[in-house]
Formats: sequence, C-alpha cells, structure tokens
Amino acid sequence: LLAVSGLVTFLEREKLLHKVSIIVETGEVRDTHQIAALIAFGASAVYPYLVFEYLKTKEIDLNLPYSELEANYKKAINEGLLKIMSKMGISLLSSYHRSHLFDIVGISKEVVEEFFPNTFSPIGGVTLDDIERTVRERVKKAKETDKVEYSGELRYRPGGVHHAWSPEVVRGIFKAAKSGKYEDFKKVVEATRKRPTYLRDLLRIKSDRKPIPLEEVEPVESIVKRLMVPGMSIGALSKLAHEVIAEAMNILGAKSCSGEGGEDPERYGTVKNSKVKQVASGRFGVTPLYLASAEEIEIKIAQGAKPGEGGHLPGHKVTPYIASLRFSVPGVALISPPPHHDIYSIEDLAQLIYDLKLANPKARVAVKLVAESGVGTVACGVAKAKADIVQVSGGDGGTGASPLSSIKGAGLPWEIGLAETHRELVENGLRDRVVLRVDGGFKTGRDVVIAALMGAEEFGFGTAAMIAEGCVMDRDCHTNRCPVGIATQDERRIKRFRGAVESVVNYFKLVAEDVRHILAKMGYRSLDEIIGRYDLLEEDRELKERYPFAKNLDLSYILGNPTTRLNREVYPYTPVESPLNDRILKEVLPYIEKGEKFFAEYEVKNTDRSVGVPLAYHIVKRFGSEGLPPNFIHLRFKGIAGQSFGAFLPPGVTVEVVGGANDYVGKGLGGGTIVLRFPEEFKGEPNENVIAGNTLLYGATGGYLFASGVVGERFAVRNSGAIAVVEGAGQHACEYMVRGIVVILGNVGGNFGAGMTGGTAFVLDRDIEGKVNRDYVEVRKLDDRDYDVLKTLLSKHYKYTRSKMAALVLENRFLLESFRKVVPVGVRELEMKLSGTDRLPA
Repeated sequence: LLAVSGLVTFLEREKLLHKVSIIVETGEVRDTHQIAALIAFGASAVYPYLVFEYLKTKEIDLNLPYSELEANYKKAINEGLLKIMSKMGISLLSSYHRSHLFDIVGISKEVVEEFFPNTFSPIGGVTLDDIERTVRERVKKAKETDKVEYSGELRYRPGGVHHAWSPEVVRGIFKAAKSGKYEDFKKVVEATRKRPTYLRDLLRIKSDRKPIPLEEVEPVESIVKRLMVPGMSIGALSKLAHEVIAEAMNILGAKSCSGEGGEDPERYGTVKNSKVKQVASGRFGVTPLYLASAEEIEIKIAQGAKPGEGGHLPGHKVTPYIASLRFSVPGVALISPPPHHDIYSIEDLAQLIYDLKLANPKARVAVKLVAESGVGTVACGVAKAKADIVQVSGGDGGTGASPLSSIKGAGLPWEIGLAETHRELVENGLRDRVVLRVDGGFKTGRDVVIAALMGAEEFGFGTAAMIAEGCVMDRDCHTNRCPVGIATQDERRIKRFRGAVESVVNYFKLVAEDVRHILAKMGYRSLDEIIGRYDLLEEDRELKERYPFAKNLDLSYILGNPTTRLNREVYPYTPVESPLNDRILKEVLPYIEKGEKFFAEYEVKNTDRSVGVPLAYHIVKRFGSEGLPPNFIHLRFKGIAGQSFGAFLPPGVTVEVVGGANDYVGKGLGGGTIVLRFPEEFKGEPNENVIAGNTLLYGATGGYLFASGVVGERFAVRNSGAIAVVEGAGQHACEYMVRGIVVILGNVGGNFGAGMTGGTAFVLDRDIEGKVNRDYVEVRKLDDRDYDVLKTLLSKHYKYTRSKMAALVLENRFLLESFRKVVPVGVRELEMKLSGTDRLPA
C-alpha cells in the first residue's frame, strides 16, 4: 500500500500518472479490505498470487478442482468490493479508483502527508521507521520457521492477537453478573486494564477536588437510568434473549432498543416492552401501534459495526413467528436497504422526525450516527432537524453477524466521533438542544466516566449485555448455530438458553457502582457535574511509552475540546406543530368517542405535511392494531397535499385527495385506505400525468392505495403487505418488497423489483422484461387465478377513482392479457391473500 500510494503521489506530482496503470503483484494481500485500500489509493489491478498458490494446495482437502476454488474466491472478492463501494454510493470501480475514501487511524502525520495526502488522520501514529521495523521482524520470523501460526486475528487464540473481548473478560463479566458482587466485577476492570486496546485506555482521569465518601455520590438507581442497550432485533436474537434484556432494563428504569424487526404487540405495556423502538431502513414491523408503544423512537442512520450497510436476516432465521413480526414470509431472507429511501438530505431527515413526533407525540426521537469524519457536521443538522437525542456509535460495536471486513475495517473509535460531535454542537450553539449518547465496546464504569468527561450523557452497552445473559462470543451469530440459544431461532438451541433477568440487572448495577467509586475518588457527587469536563482528562504518557504502537499517537484531537457545562435542567424535547392535523383531531375525536362515523372535506396545501398521522396515534392507542370498522372515518381533501400524506394510517380510516400529493404517501401504511385522483375539471390524461411523488408505501404493513395517475420513483419500496393500484411508476418500483400486491396500469422505470423477496406485481408495460433485475425476479404470464385477482383490484380502482384506464382494461381482453406478473425468483406458487378486501370503503 505504501509503495502504490507513494508511486501514485510521485507520478501525479510529475504529471505522468495519466500515462500508466499500476498493477500490484503481492503475496501480502488476501481480503476485500486490503484490495479496496489498494484500489482507492491508486492500484488499477491486484494480483494476490499467494492466495492462488495456496488454493492449489487445497484441492484434495476441499474436494474441489482448483478452477472452482479460484472462481469462488474471485466471486467473493468481487461481491465484497461491491459492498464496500456501495457504502459510499459508488457503483463503478472506475469511480472508486484513487478515491481515497478511507479514514486513517494510527499512522503518523509525516507518513500521511507523504503517502496518503488529503486523507483524514486525526491521531497520528506509527512512523516509517516503525513500519520498517515491523516488516523486518516479520521477514526474520518467516525465515526462522516454515510453520505458519494462526494469529488469532478473527478468533481469539492464546498467545495470538490481543482481543478486547478476551475469554478472561467474557468469563469475568458473566461471573460478576451472576453473583452481583462488586469484588468479582473489579476483576473485570483489572482484566480490561492489562494492556491498552482502545484510545480511551491511553487516557488518565484526573481531578481538581479531593476524594469524598462513597455515600455522598448519587445512587446506583440514578446512574443506571443513563445506561441503555442499543438496538438488537428479535430475529437476530431469540425471543427469550430479547425479552430478558428488555425486562431487565425496565426493572432498572433504564432503556433497551427493539432493533429493526418489530416487536410482539403482547409485550406492549408490559415489563417486556422495549422502551426504544427503532426505525431503520427496512422498516420491518414498523406499525402505527409499534410507534405508539414507544417512549423513544430511534432512527438508525448507520450501525457501528457496519456503517453504510443494510441489514440481512438469513432465511433460516425467518421462522413463522419472526415472519409475523416483520410482515414477511417464513423461510425467505430479509434485506434492509443500505440507505433510508425517504432520507436523501437533512431536510428529508427533518421530515421523518416530524412524522414520528406526530405518530407518537409523547416519544422523544433519537438519531443514531456512526463515528466517522464529518459526523459532527451531520449531528448539527440532526439537532436543527428537531431530534432530541444524537447517538454516536463507535466502530467497535458488536453485531457478530456483520461481515468480518466490516467488523475489522469500518467505522472509527467512538472517542474520535464523540469529541468531534460534542465540539461541533458546542461551537454551533446546539449542544443544549440534544442529549448526546454514545456506544461501542463499553464494559466498565471507567468507560462511562471517560465518555461523560468527553460530553456524553447516556451510554450504550450491547455486547456486554448479551454476555451478562450468557453470550460466549462464539461468533456464529449469522449461522443460526449459537451454542447458548441467544443469536438463534433454532428451537433446539434456544432450549440451552440460561440467561436470567437478574444477571443483566446485576451487571448494570455493578457498572453504576463502578462509576460511583470513580466519582468518589474524583470528588464529584454526580455524573451531571463532570459532563463535558475535558480539563479532567489527560494522556497517560507513561502507558504510551510502554507500547511502541502507542507512543507516537497524538490524542490532542480528542482532548483539545474546551471544557463546557450543560445549561439545561430538563431532558430536552422539541415539539412540532401541525395546524390542519390539530383541526382534524378536534373534529374527529368526539365522533370516535361516541362511536359514530365521520365524513368531512378540507382544503389542503403542500405545506400541510403528515396529514392523518396524529389521528392514527389516537386510534391505535385506544383500539390497538385492529383500528376502527371499515370506512368509519372518511376524510376528503382538495388541493395538493404535502409530504407523508396518510402515513401510518390504521384500519377504518379512508383519506382521499382530489388533486395530488408530494413524496412519501402512505409511508408505513398500517391498514387504512388512501385514494388519489385528479379533479373532474382536469383536462389531461391521468395515466400520463404525475399524481404523487416518490417513495409511496415505504414499509407499509397493510392497507390500500388507489391512485389514478403516475407515481414517482421507488414506489412500494419495502412493501410488507399493502395492496395498491397506480397508473405508472418511476424507477426502482417494488424494491425490497416482501409481501402485498401491486398493480401498475402503465409504464415503469428501470431496476424493477431489485431485492424483491416476496409479494406480487402485475404490470402493464410491454417492455417490462428489459426493466427487471433478473437476479431477483422473474416475469411470467398470468393464469386464471391471477386474472381473477387483477380484475377484482381493477374494479375496486375504478370504483374509487373513476379511472378511465381501469375501465378500458376491464373492457379490453387484449389489454388484460398484456399484463405480466413479476414475482421473486424461485417462487412458484405465491399465496396472494385478498382477505380484508371487504374492509375497503364502500
């Protein structure tokens, strides 16, 4: 890498780079991260010859010919490179070439300036002399023996690479959690301090006060409320493991996050309810009732262990129970897209925050970011978008099911991200508006105190919480073979689960007790007093000198922030306003109380956003997910509706727009009905004119949409059960769809059905064969059952919208036979449930 980057820098300086390509022939490189780094810093091609030499020796062991082994390796590397590029929104290798899209941790300023110019490197580190010394030691060791020892880079090996989650630490946490004794926990603290692993390990806590008695420090019960368990989904975890964590945190008065995957409604309102409900890019299980049951709603922009990636729950983990929570099909893999498809700007994020605050006016909204260069600027945007909590997730996060290249090579330490975020918020006068939360590799009270001194107010413990309930760090999370019944849906393995609520409660109490001891030693009575006190942190120079890899690290980027004190007395919450929704609630709620149907007409403007969302909250809070009887509430609007019209609408509510609507119509639709039609005086052809914007029905779990016009891009993205009829759609329609039925009476854009794993689409586009992504879907002719379904939906569409196109198709056998059915690859008989059609408004 040094040779390539140095050569590129030289050729660029001499204006010769455009004349050559650089081919790297190396025996060092083997994985996607290494190859991606070479390409990003100038290599045109990479030939890892030693990998291929090694594969030739494995033909007999693996019982495969060399040609197949070589092809498999190349395929894996190509897929890994595509994954890495896609994190940055890049689809062409030529665009990634020489992009320098890396952050550097642990290389000196001199080396970076010479070999990696214009690359973010905040903390300095090893010099050229250090690198040379390391290379010479490796060469010497290679010459001394022919035996290659496994380093333990990926899995712990005695005498190998040091692991933060060593067996000593893991066993220590479990023992302390089981006993509840602080003496046992002190052994965990000692184990984590044996050698520096994280940047915070190179810091020393100092004080400007004399120690005080432990009794004068705030109690454990107060401190634990600042601790939380970040998002881990039910699906990734077993039902029992997920519920144990939630129950433990509720007993403590703390919080746990549901993760992306919904939650069993039977847990709502009980001690097993997750106080924090996550809204991630897949929107799995995000129903109106799910949002209404939250004390806090977390928008997961990225995940510490794998920033820039979406989620993937393998089909073998999608049991009937998990599928019911995620509104999907058992046995079919579930994919979350890398980005939120309703967030392409900070304004879009503000819109989602607005939606969620109306969907549950009592819940605070958190936004989860990842520690990386520029996170502070993003955090300022998040604060201005009226979020209440900013969470910075470190690259040390767990997620055992993440790709190894992501676990090892993606994201920065939270110390860097937290320092930048706190500094940017302070400098822009925004710090008091939000709570700052941090997570990633937290184990002890010392981690909490250092994070508090750096500006954090709340602290996430994910992996440690799992260890407290029995996780043994086997790293088989993605295989469904967890030996202790935590990260599996296999009933036989779940029976091995021995986790106890008491153990998790004990662990967090011990962390809080550890915090108390440190505060007492510092002479401070509460965490509140030390938040943002950078003056109480300093480099541990003695420790740095002891370790060659640490002595040249410059921690001024982390420690250079000014000391600040929070200037607020209450937990921040920024309310939002919606005059039209307030008027609707005032008029509709009395009728709901009396059990009487309601119909009214309103004028609507494009500044009237999220129309109907607060009504959804009040209905599901009272009647649950079943909502109201069919067509109980019917609201007709005239004009052009703003964004998120009809979002999260529950059963029994029909909203109709005579005019048009902007983006995100029917986002998270939960059983209601939406009708869009042009006014009678409209002179154009509806099937040739746009009636609504982009990303309709994003994450919908049920309900109906009838639109007599063309809709924008990403129509029905991640649809999980809605039934819809529209008259044309833009690119990427039905992307990541898992359930539901979509009828499109007209042309569609390219990349139709990418990532689609369930559901059915009927499309009237003669060119549909050339617009689908054949890796995911296949195009077929309709059978008799399909025609029955199609005609039923077209009749409904005509009834609600008076669509000329629907009438024409119903009368024209040739047009009807021109439809094609698009279904996921390999799905021969897809069940298309139309039960619930009788719930459509009369």
